[in-house]
Amino acid sequence: MTPRTPKPVRVPQSRRGRERGATVIELAILMPVVLVVVLLVVQMALWFHGRQVADAAAREGARVARSAGDSEAWPSEAEAKATQIIQAIGPELLQSATATAFEEGDQRGVEVTGTAVQVVPLLPELAFTITARSGGPVECFRPDDGSEACQ
Repeated sequence: MTPRTPKPVRVPQSRRGRERGATVIELAILMPVVLVVVLLVVQMALWFHGRQVADAAAREGARVARSAGDSEAWPSEAEAKATQIIQAIGPELLQSATATAFEEGDQRGVEVTGTAVQVVPLLPELAFTITARSGGPVECFRPDDGSEACQ
């Protein structure tokens, strides 16, 4: 015995006429919402990537600052290294980036500040400012004779 296929239900002509174009209207209402959500996802991805670039630049600059010893040129060397990393990894991802070396007691490091690429045009730029700070104690190698002088 073969199964019977149900007959298609026929919608009266007057009812079909009223719903004509409803799908187009629904799409016109939903499409801007979908577009905004997609742009926000892309914006957050660009912000996250810009933050990774800033972290890498600050980390490398801090490495140079910490290992420079008693050199007087350590701030400019550390800032130059951080700027070099930004230019190598993503100069367009972190716009108007600045690197600033700092020293607080026996701690040295670099702070990198910049702005992420802005995809969503009406959001304020302050929301996409990225700041990364990295530092640590100055690397100082002391002689075995017990003197406090760093080499």
